[in-house]
Amino acid sequence: MNSTSSNSTSGATLLKTWKDAQARLKAAGIDSPSIDARILLEAATGAGRVDILTDPYRAVTPAQMTEMEAMLERRLRREPVSKILGKKGFWKIMLNVTPDVLSPRADTEVIVDIATLAFQPNQSFEMADLGTGSGCILLATLAERPAARGVGTDISTEAIAVARENAANLDLNNRCTFLRTEWATGFADNSFDLVVSNPPYIPTKDIETLDPEVRDHDPHLALDGGPDGLDPYRVLAPEIKRVLRPDGIFAVEIGWDQGPQVKALFEQAGFSDVKVVKDLGERDRVVTNGPDPKTTPRPKAD
Repeated sequence: MNSTSSNSTSGATLLKTWKDAQARLKAAGIDSPSIDARILLEAATGAGRVDILTDPYRAVTPAQMTEMEAMLERRLRREPVSKILGKKGFWKIMLNVTPDVLSPRADTEVIVDIATLAFQPNQSFEMADLGTGSGCILLATLAERPAARGVGTDISTEAIAVARENAANLDLNNRCTFLRTEWATGFADNSFDLVVSNPPYIPTKDIETLDPEVRDHDPHLALDGGPDGLDPYRVLAPEIKRVLRPDGIFAVEIGWDQGPQVKALFEQAGFSDVKVVKDLGERDRVVTNGPDPKTTPRPKAD
């Protein structure tokens, strides 16, 4: 039995449990041991971040310790915290996540940033999220823009179920629908003011080199972009051009080294003013004809 599990009978406190868990995660090479240990401790004990700081010697019960140990063992096996807890924060919303959907990532929030810059706070518009997964991009945008409506598509029945549940939990289900279809198949021409997508873009041969958290716990359907990672964009560029209204905005996530190629595909499809936008880490992240968050003033609320 390891040292942490024995704490359940030897005066475990919030602080000691957090520090012990942090040390074990750090020793295992986990990227963010302090944050992960804290989040798991909060989930196991019901304590909040402030409690850990202001009441560090609060006792952790044996039942809470057992729960903490079970979650910690899963994290040590490189299961992401989001999949352990079944939820993940994205933008300003909390989403349910399952093994059937990609865990939302902060890099993807760049698309929401572009969308909220392109449309005024009380502006009415219609959007499509192609390959919606958990629904994160669509739902975060609708939460910011109360006059907007949208549709999310995915070829995974299981992903659609997760997205619908998230929409209902956020009370956004009256402003969006989810359809099982491939990309924009079935939509009429000139249907949307905004089209977004975070498609699979990892080259097939690179999937085995990904971190275990991604390789072993995200659906390969949401990762595999074909031999060069660009297959989805070859379909998406003309399809987005077809369903987008003449003055519409599109934004698609890309791999850090795919900017020039994806930009060219959208220009070949007939778009102008196409640009590559960087994420907070200064890596190419989104191809769009919309505003660049780094150079565009944010609209003020009415």
